[in-house]
Amino acid sequence: MTIAFETPDQPDVHALIAELDDYLYALYPAESVYALDIRSLLQPNIRFAVARDVAGAAIGCAAVVLTPEYGELKRMYVRPAARGTGAAARLMQSLEQAAASAGCPEMVLEAGPAQPEALAFYTRSGFQRCGPYGDYPDDPHSVFMRKPLA
Repeated sequence: MTIAFETPDQPDVHALIAELDDYLYALYPAESVYALDIRSLLQPNIRFAVARDVAGAAIGCAAVVLTPEYGELKRMYVRPAARGTGAAARLMQSLEQAAASAGCPEMVLEAGPAQPEALAFYTRSGFQRCGPYGDYPDDPHSVFMRKPLA
């Protein structure tokens, strides 16, 4: 498996994002899905990482939005068949390193309460629940978490 920063504007990455969107929109009302589209992911303050298997197929992705206040985790997804391979942990490690290198003092994220596996992964990764940050409303379909970066 490889993890590399790539452009999100690739057909195999579009497929990953579409799978993630289908999953999220099946769980939450549209107004509670705070997802970035491909165009937004192309902004210069965003680093987008892709996990690929040994054959080069995209099996996961995640992004970090870099700001002076924090690095925000966005679009974290690993295909079900690739879960348990360490892809998520390696994606997270790459994004945390990118955020730390950019001077971000902490990582933050917004996820949903109907994703217990994701929330457990974030907790194991050192994130703790917190209140809304940035422009997010206090939404019952949102769980906010943060993690200081050393």
